[in-house]
Amino acid sequence: MVVQTMTKTDTRDVAATVAQIRDLEGHGCEMVRLAVKDLTAAAALKSIHAEVALPLVADIHFDPRLALASIAAGVNKIRLNPSNIRDPAAVRDVAAAAKAAGIPIRVGANLGSMDANLEPSARAAALADEALHEAALLEEADFHDIVVSVKSSNVREMVEAVRIVASKTDYPLHLGVTEAGPLRQSLIKSSAGMGTLLLDGIGDTIRYSISGSPVWEVDAAWTLLTQLDLRVRGARIVSCPTCGRCEVADMLGLVNELERRLGEIQKPVTVALMGCVVNGIGEGKVADVGIACGRDAGVLFVRGKPVRNVAPAEFIDTLISEANKL
Repeated sequence: MVVQTMTKTDTRDVAATVAQIRDLEGHGCEMVRLAVKDLTAAAALKSIHAEVALPLVADIHFDPRLALASIAAGVNKIRLNPSNIRDPAAVRDVAAAAKAAGIPIRVGANLGSMDANLEPSARAAALADEALHEAALLEEADFHDIVVSVKSSNVREMVEAVRIVASKTDYPLHLGVTEAGPLRQSLIKSSAGMGTLLLDGIGDTIRYSISGSPVWEVDAAWTLLTQLDLRVRGARIVSCPTCGRCEVADMLGLVNELERRLGEIQKPVTVALMGCVVNGIGEGKVADVGIACGRDAGVLFVRGKPVRNVAPAEFIDTLISEANKL
């Protein structure tokens, strides 16, 4: 399962694009897609490729010259819909160049490019059919190193369409809820859609689509994979939502501080901070490191064993210190 995102810089601005890709790599991005709007952007890919370690995906629409120029620049993958290219000979040329370079082509369908007059009940099947049609056009050009993507801004449609495609092909599948909106809305929509499919064993690459920083997209993807136990990276926090039983004055503030400081830990570790003993002792024992709060103090657990009492003012430093030790 590969975590990817898309740069939000102008690809023609090499310095800004390289800086963003390096930042994304530091947050765990494993593949990055770049918009290629013209031949100047395609030419910039060569310089960008020389400066970064991440695999680059050239996002192409309509113009086969941009695909050929991107392949010549050394990109690792092309995102292209063959049906957007009117000339079958041009499709064959792109397929031949990609095959010679040993790189895949991602095809697919988005709700935004489908017939707006489709009945809602027919849209998922239409999306799946269109994506498979795009793959068939490459197959006709004797190209089979294909990744398929089916996206919609509607979660149910996206899930249904991907399931149809998964039942009809063995090609790798890229998952995402497209145009998912601002941060909070996208986190819910994308997690619901991609999480449903991932738990069914469907999906090979994922991308959150957020109106905001691409770093948010990468962090969200890793959080999803970690919580599903598919790939674990960084710290998992178990914390109570608080209620009238909470024995700590500023539990929410402590949890926010814990999340901020644990962000520096990249290796898997589960840290619990619980506000009372009702569920706190059990969660504290299950976590790698945990504190279950009682009146005026908390009990520190490490690997399931009680270690000592800790004062509230020392909760966060203690949890960070013990997590780092592990």
